[in-house]
Amino acid sequence: MQGDNSDESALAFGPFRLLPKARLLEKDGNPVHIGGRALDILIFLAERAGEVVGKRELVSRVWADVNVDEGSLRFHVSALRKVLGDTASGARYVVNVPGRGYCFTAPIVRTEPRPAAAPAGSPPLPGQIARMIGRAETIEKIAAELARHRLVTVVGPGGIGKTTVALAVGHRQLAAFAGTVRFVDFGSLRDKSLAPSALASALGLSVSSDNPVPSILAFLREKRMLLIFDSCEHLLESLAMLAESIIREAPEVSILATSRESLRAEGEQVHRLFPLDCPPERATITAPDVLAYPAAQLFVERIAASLGGFELGDAEAPLVAEICRKLDGIALAIELAAGRVNAYGIQGIATLLNSRFSLLWQGRRTAVPRHQTLSAALGWSYDLLTPTESVTLRRLSVFAGTFTLEAALAVAPDDGTDEAEAVEAIANLVAKSLISLPSTAQPVRYRLLDTTRAFAAEKLAESGEAARISRKHAIYFRDLLAGLAARTAGISTGDGFASYADHLANVRTALDWSFSDQGDRAIGIGLAAAAAQFFLQLSLLTECHRWARQALSGFDPQIADPRQEMELQAALGVSLMFTQGNTEEVHAAFTRSLQLAESHNDLHWQLWLMRELHIYLTRIGDYRGALVMGERGVVVARTLNDVAAIHTAEWMLGVANHLIGNQNDAVLQCESATTHDPSRMKINMQRLGYDDRIVALVALARSLWLTGRPDRAIEAARYAVSEAERTEQPLTIGIGLIWSIYVFLWVGDWDDADKLIERLINHAARHFLGPYQAVGLGLKGELLVRRGEPKIGIELLRQGAGTLRQTRHKILSTVFAAALAEGLVQVRQYEEALGIIDEAIAQRDSAGQSFDLPEMLRVKGYVLASSARSSEAETYLMQSLTLSREQGALGWELRAAATLGRLWHEQGDAAKAHALIAPLYARYSEGLDSADLRSVKLLLDELTPSI
Repeated sequence: MQGDNSDESALAFGPFRLLPKARLLEKDGNPVHIGGRALDILIFLAERAGEVVGKRELVSRVWADVNVDEGSLRFHVSALRKVLGDTASGARYVVNVPGRGYCFTAPIVRTEPRPAAAPAGSPPLPGQIARMIGRAETIEKIAAELARHRLVTVVGPGGIGKTTVALAVGHRQLAAFAGTVRFVDFGSLRDKSLAPSALASALGLSVSSDNPVPSILAFLREKRMLLIFDSCEHLLESLAMLAESIIREAPEVSILATSRESLRAEGEQVHRLFPLDCPPERATITAPDVLAYPAAQLFVERIAASLGGFELGDAEAPLVAEICRKLDGIALAIELAAGRVNAYGIQGIATLLNSRFSLLWQGRRTAVPRHQTLSAALGWSYDLLTPTESVTLRRLSVFAGTFTLEAALAVAPDDGTDEAEAVEAIANLVAKSLISLPSTAQPVRYRLLDTTRAFAAEKLAESGEAARISRKHAIYFRDLLAGLAARTAGISTGDGFASYADHLANVRTALDWSFSDQGDRAIGIGLAAAAAQFFLQLSLLTECHRWARQALSGFDPQIADPRQEMELQAALGVSLMFTQGNTEEVHAAFTRSLQLAESHNDLHWQLWLMRELHIYLTRIGDYRGALVMGERGVVVARTLNDVAAIHTAEWMLGVANHLIGNQNDAVLQCESATTHDPSRMKINMQRLGYDDRIVALVALARSLWLTGRPDRAIEAARYAVSEAERTEQPLTIGIGLIWSIYVFLWVGDWDDADKLIERLINHAARHFLGPYQAVGLGLKGELLVRRGEPKIGIELLRQGAGTLRQTRHKILSTVFAAALAEGLVQVRQYEEALGIIDEAIAQRDSAGQSFDLPEMLRVKGYVLASSARSSEAETYLMQSLTLSREQGALGWELRAAATLGRLWHEQGDAAKAHALIAPLYARYSEGLDSADLRSVKLLLDELTPSI
């Protein structure tokens, strides 16, 4: 915003001087740091001192065509007051007039500005933009650096805003240098020998000799001045020498330079200018969230300037965030993109950023040629490179995202460029701001900004090298991941693939090329096999499934290693099982992989595949088959003679025994999971996509409740969830939540169960775990039934059970059936309830014994008792009691006894009911506050007077 004042006068109030034209605020003669919006507000209010300015008028003047609310105005007025030192008890400059607006109340004196006149013939300092976004702190830092160092170079890639920042610093320093700030644009100069003459001209000097440097030094020797050397990258040697001479001979002169590469001059302080902060990539992001970032603010302001009256809405906020990220926060790129919104719309801009056309968008006609398109800006830098540097840059464009020096050296050296030359070229490209270093983490990661990469990729395509370089890129990542997979086989102490997650974009790019028409399918198969474990550990199940299926489609052993089929079949099975359910294709994939592992006598793979088949069999309700698979696993683990492998096999047995109904055996076999240290050497199960230790922990928690230890069960369930979350693996967290939630439901801790169920539903949706989301809905329904809200609960249970049937997820379908039957009893739909529980019991009978059969028999007895069929009810309740005792399931036994006891009590036999229930209640030494035990205690109290 520009003030109404057209003269050069300054406004003085208290210890402050405000220079509206220079956009400078001083206090006691020293510049004061103030934000751009706050300064706009101060200028407008000060120019109308004593008047009450309405809030709408103030917002309209300061924010022009951008729509903001009064909250933003209050925020910036508060910042202004803080700068001015406004306090309730002290000086007051800006006063809020309730219901009307704001008023500048201090008396103002207009004074003449102090800056001295420029020498005759010297050009004025170019104007600065009305409002700079996201650079206030940077300007302050550079100004502070100039106070300590007389030569400061602002370094950054083309279009990042170096010139704009330098001019803002120059205007800020006008007072400090008594108005003597000179700007020299070296961008149009091609002959390095003419650099001193260009400086002499900017200083207003008429020099007739061939060497103007002595005259320049003589002129500057007694001057206090700030020189701004702009666009120095193509004249580095001559300007470095000139700058050193000035700093040495003119002690009151300072130099602020801008360049895509440092001058490397003596005494130089380098300030690297980074891109504007961009909105992060998030599942949901609103307009206010996006507008908190400078890159988005610039984009929206430039759209408003082009279209007028533009307001960013929540619907377009994610697109704007994406555009800013794709443009890497480069100011020029953002301005050029914003200038095309009127033609293509925001959606169109986001789409076109993936094409070469974005490099050709035109900017301001008044801009220097190198800033009129992105292509021109990048071409300016590219043309300054040596042949080795330009070859290296275009070859590095094959990388998506970050890359290491090792990776770069796998693709950059080639005919005519050896490894040493490539290393030197990479260092030079970093210095020239064409390769960035995203962080200081080790090992060093490099990155080409997306706009630079797009430009260099065009050059790579023009060179005819694209296919050859893409092949080298794919081979490197195939070999890298294959090596990692080999090192993490068997015993492992490392973190597997976790530290290589930033290679994900490159792995995707390599796979895309390998399976393209221009690619190499053999390389693609090897890469997909090596990447399978990578995707699984990162819980990218959909991608794992996609590439495993692509590689297995038409798999030819003549061009691929049979071991690769073994790895791909296992990956296909895991990814299918957890995303699409327990289909026959999952079983076929695991079985084929196990056959191949046995043919190669690979014991580690055999154990891994047995573990996968074990979990598959439990999910389809074949608990006997899972127990057999666990027994086979024990044989393999003992052959391996590895303690960790034996633990794993024991956990397989423990989980199977829990599900079959051998609860005491399950506790003994799973208890080692509580003391097992996952940081110690262990068999690396991360390739399975989940941590099998968590499966053992939740089986332990459930078995503890079933054997009559509710407090220990809750403690184990909480521990299982916390340990699952520590893995940061979506599948593991999902497993931990699902099976632990039941323990909370069983003890009647409905509040915590509700919280965990919501976490499960959100977690499953976020990670595309379809069956898990269905389980979450079913659990929500069961909780509602328990809380006495059967109508909604029944509907959710039906939805969840339907999805589980489609995905052959039988392990929970019978559990849901029992809850659904109890809900139907609450709404007096006895026949449907009986049909559902009969079907569930028949399903379990056909598969053999199961942990939940005693509870299903109890529920059938409850349904029959509720529909006045007491004799039949008693039969099933007695069966439930008998089976509960056989399984060692005290939890089920107490429930069955309570249901039967209530039936007997209603029939007038309180003594018989008390005799059945009291001994079971007495066996509990913990968990007396749990729901079942509280209910039984009340029942016993009710029965006692009747005895």
